[in-house]
Amino acid sequence: MSVAFTREESAETAAELMLPNRPISPHPNLVTVSGLEALEEAMAQARAVYDAARKIEDAIERRRAAAPAFRDMRYFAERLRSAQLVPSSAPGAVVAFGNRVTFSRDDGRRQIFRIVCEDEADPRNGSISYVSPIGRALIGKSVGEAVFVGDHEIEVLNID
Repeated sequence: MSVAFTREESAETAAELMLPNRPISPHPNLVTVSGLEALEEAMAQARAVYDAARKIEDAIERRRAAAPAFRDMRYFAERLRSAQLVPSSAPGAVVAFGNRVTFSRDDGRRQIFRIVCEDEADPRNGSISYVSPIGRALIGKSVGEAVFVGDHEIEVLNID
């Protein structure tokens, strides 16, 4: 086998293992203190996985193991670079970024969500993104005010 053929094959293998970038939101990267800490922790974890993968002896396996971590490192580096820290504010008269909001839905359900950055949002654990439909609808609203999200009405009950 010629050296040229080996190099070409290696270049093709490397290109196959280079994962595309994770999509970056077009919205401003507003973050809470906890959101910034979570981004920093995610970057550290991705770096640790990448560093561990770089120690694998087999070149192809090393590339396969490193590719997802390298993609994550590119993503988190960009998110950290573009992060705009929004200081915590005391609950006010209107819903703002970082507030915890209690609201009722027209079907009788009562929900509580904290409005946070896109990377920190986790609806199952009580946080939604400020660019989500509910987040956008609630920001700027006050207690007692009702808004429509899609075909459903929600009413702000409390702002923490």
